[in-house]
Amino acid sequence: MEENSKRELALADYLRMFRRHWAMIAILAILGPPTGYVISRVTPSRYVSQTLVLVQPPSVPSTMVPQLDTTSMNQKLVSLKQQILSRSNLEPIIRKFALFPKDVNKKPMDQLVARLQEGIEVTPVAPIAETGNKDLPGFSIGVTLDNAHKAQDVCSELTSMFIAASNGDTVDQSNRVTEFLTQQLAQAKSSLDAQDAKLAAFKSHYIGSLPDDEQANLNLLTGLTSQLDTANEALSRAQQDKSYATSMLSEQLTALRAAGSLGQDPNAEQQQLATLKIQLASLEGSYTSDYPDVVKTKADVAALEKKIATEKASQSDDDSTKPAVIEPPQITQLRAQVHEAEQLIAAKTREQEQIRQQIVLYTGRVQQSPVVEEQYKELTRGYQTALDSYDALLKERNDASMSGDLNRQQQGAYFHVLDAANLPSAPTFPNRVLFTFGGLVGGLGLGLGLTLLIEMRDTSLKSESDVEFSLGLPVLAMIPAVEPPITKGPTTPPLLHPTGADSGLTLRA
Repeated sequence: MEENSKRELALADYLRMFRRHWAMIAILAILGPPTGYVISRVTPSRYVSQTLVLVQPPSVPSTMVPQLDTTSMNQKLVSLKQQILSRSNLEPIIRKFALFPKDVNKKPMDQLVARLQEGIEVTPVAPIAETGNKDLPGFSIGVTLDNAHKAQDVCSELTSMFIAASNGDTVDQSNRVTEFLTQQLAQAKSSLDAQDAKLAAFKSHYIGSLPDDEQANLNLLTGLTSQLDTANEALSRAQQDKSYATSMLSEQLTALRAAGSLGQDPNAEQQQLATLKIQLASLEGSYTSDYPDVVKTKADVAALEKKIATEKASQSDDDSTKPAVIEPPQITQLRAQVHEAEQLIAAKTREQEQIRQQIVLYTGRVQQSPVVEEQYKELTRGYQTALDSYDALLKERNDASMSGDLNRQQQGAYFHVLDAANLPSAPTFPNRVLFTFGGLVGGLGLGLGLTLLIEMRDTSLKSESDVEFSLGLPVLAMIPAVEPPITKGPTTPPLLHPTGADSGLTLRA
């Protein structure tokens, strides 16, 4: 009844319940273990094959050969897990090892792939805290299937795929990086060649005017100025010597003509013409062509040349056979001095002109040096930038190529199988001992549960507490039950319900 269900039960009440239903509890407890064992035999077995893969660190330090793959092993393992456990990789495994033969033609492949994915477990190995190294030391692969040999085969296949994918990804990444850097290096070389050509053309065009040549130009300009001063002094002395020799020659010739020593000389006009030419050369060395003395001397030379030409035309052929007049030695010496002075003047004049041209050249170089220096710096910066970029790309390309070679030779970080996939000798599920023990616990639990259910539905009074709780009256005394005599006729029913545990008559106030 509802009121009885609200009464607090004591330990004695539970013991009385157990005594009333112990047989049912014992039977269910006895039947539980065999039932659990039978269920374990009927349930399909599951076998687990495991392998342990370690991450082998690079044998060459990263300070010598940088590693291109900077992804942590934890991230790399997650990426490899998603890649390996995809349908494109698991479907061939299902067909290769004939997994799920009963369902392969009945269920969609997606369901079979999902079932296989549920049976695969990739577990990272926790790093050792004492070492202080947080890198992933390794991972384990577990495959659970209903066949031990297939579980081992699939586990080995997955391990090989993990190792191949890891090494392949590393090598492919090295190749991609090397190819990319090679292309960038070719572009950088083209840019460097273009900058080099511009710089070479600039140097060739402004040779001698570069910033490095400025001090040398100043030194040369100072030296040329000194040379020009020396040449001017030498030219001035030569002109003075020529003027003196010319004046002396003129005086000597005039004196000889006045004395009549040159009257019989048919070549006097020639000598006079030579003297005038000497004077003209001397004047042209000191004055311009518009100077009056230069203009007059030129006119005298032209008139005397015309006169000599006319006299030669009118003379007869026998006049040429007349003996020539020999000049005095002092006249010859003066003529030689004049001629030597003329040669010196011509040489110094040419030297003076050359020095002036060089002075103009180097002065122009010095004047345009700031502009050239600015352009040169701009070209140099561009060339240095291109050179630095080329050197950096060349170093990175070489590092990438070396890293790829190390990975191909298994000198970089790679996966190493420590424990190969094992062949399970016993199923991991179901555990028959555990199932048997579970049957025992289940039988006891079922018996106790049924006992509690029966007691809750039973509304009869079985003890003093039930009577007091139900009637709300205290018990004064109890009269023991008197068993009626055994007769063959009808019997009188007992005072209490026959199912009660305690017999007797209860008196109430």
